[in-house]
Amino acid sequence: MNPLEAQLTYPFADELPAPGTVHEVAPGIGWLRMPLPFALDHINLWVLRDEREGRKGWSVIDCGVATDATRAAWEQVLAGPLENQPVVRVIATHCHPDHVGLSGWLCERFGAPFWLTAGEYGFARMMAAALPGVDGPSAIPHFERHGLADQAMLEQMRSRRNYYPSLVPGVPEAYTRLQDGQHVTIGNTAWRVITGFGHSPEHASLYSQELNVLVSGDMVLPRISTNVSVFAIEPEGNPLQQYLDSLDKFAGLPDDVLVLPSHGKPFRGLHTRIAQLRQHHVERLDEVLEACKQARSAVDIVPIMFRRQLDAHQLSFALGEALAHLHKLWNDGMLERVTGADGIIRFRLIRAA
Repeated sequence: MNPLEAQLTYPFADELPAPGTVHEVAPGIGWLRMPLPFALDHINLWVLRDEREGRKGWSVIDCGVATDATRAAWEQVLAGPLENQPVVRVIATHCHPDHVGLSGWLCERFGAPFWLTAGEYGFARMMAAALPGVDGPSAIPHFERHGLADQAMLEQMRSRRNYYPSLVPGVPEAYTRLQDGQHVTIGNTAWRVITGFGHSPEHASLYSQELNVLVSGDMVLPRISTNVSVFAIEPEGNPLQQYLDSLDKFAGLPDDVLVLPSHGKPFRGLHTRIAQLRQHHVERLDEVLEACKQARSAVDIVPIMFRRQLDAHQLSFALGEALAHLHKLWNDGMLERVTGADGIIRFRLIRAA
């Protein structure tokens, strides 16, 4: 365990749910762990006992990607631990493939409504349809403007036109909107919606005061920092500032709240972890600021922030994150942005006159 993790408490130690099983983490709340075909190889999903319109069953929070392995794991769970009771509601924290991939499959199979925020639903529909601006090829000019010239890597990215639709083959055609501050009753328990920004358009975490449980989604993770990226569709965005501001919304929660994250293990020590995340970004910003004593593109910043070999999938996130740090410093007035004769955007430290 690294020193930062040692500052957190893991109530279930190293115990993980085996594929096709459910581990109870609080009364009426089950923990599932589904495989992912990425370097980040798992996602945590949550099932909560519920009853809607006379149907006893389960509300599901997040779905996993649409792969045969995930469907097979769901079949095991549905027939086994969930006792063949129906899914009566599907809730998504946000629109990324590992969270909404099987939303259409589950909702259609059980006639269940789909609950998420308007921002996440809109983006999920846009990306599932591979609309221009959010499809793979739209990222190419964006990354080229920020210094990516590796033709082999660009070609790999260009080939990812159907990347999102391959993992999210269908998003339900209607939804029920979640909004910040809203209270949602699941079973006999009230959950408050806490929206966050920077990682995705309008991420929803869920907090139960009665159970002292926070379903944090991707906003607060115990081992890794949440990806915060500038994307082609919002090229002037300042998502790192949005993310840091969003962390303030958890300030009033108890420090001993049981945090149920989308990746990693359930933990206690919410405010300790938030302080760690803030310090992480302070250190990355300091590195970027030091590097920008010379004009730097986002591609120049990637190896400073990520000291390992990256594939096309990882590089797209790394570039977005490097740009997010550059944009925060630029918006804070610490860097200037210049476009060279080669068309590449670079950032440079603003020196005192």
